[in-house]
Amino acid sequence: MNGDVTVQEAMTRDYVGVSGSDSVRDTAKLLLEEETPGAVVLKGREPIGIVTASDALSWLVGDESADAAVTECMSDVVPEVAPDQPIEAAVDELFAQSATMLVVTDNGGEPLGVLTQRDVIAVTTFTPSEVSSEQNAEPARLESESQAPADADGGYSEQGICERCGALTSDLVSFNGQLLCPDCREV
Repeated sequence: MNGDVTVQEAMTRDYVGVSGSDSVRDTAKLLLEEETPGAVVLKGREPIGIVTASDALSWLVGDESADAAVTECMSDVVPEVAPDQPIEAAVDELFAQSATMLVVTDNGGEPLGVLTQRDVIAVTTFTPSEVSSEQNAEPARLESESQAPADADGGYSEQGICERCGALTSDLVSFNGQLLCPDCREV
């Protein structure tokens, strides 16, 4: 991972916040509309809990009242992280708490944003030294170009998708008007 990235650089500043008195139904609708994994439950500006889409769905399918306050189904634990923390520390915290998101707070405990698993994936990069040396990646190329030298960029632009199974491969051959991978050609 890129050790130079901080939580502040990766976080989402526009987070979904709900009041503790909001209904579970309204919160679930909001989570769907905003396409977010969860919301910060607030009392004023103070985070008092987290409600995930899974929490709301479990509540709703469990024959509980959809009009109940969101505080009934939220997690009371607010996983927090400081904005100046390295992203690796945030990843450790996400895994340690089995959380889908962390609330990024300032020194006073006021939320600045959230850091979701999606945010972490977006900023995570791997350097060649981090890739296993056991992975012997060959440049991708079409079968018809197998004798041609690989491009300077490793030839990855020569990969294609099998039109029958959808597999990404460099070994595509036109068969009955379709580009097929080796497995689909044998069928």
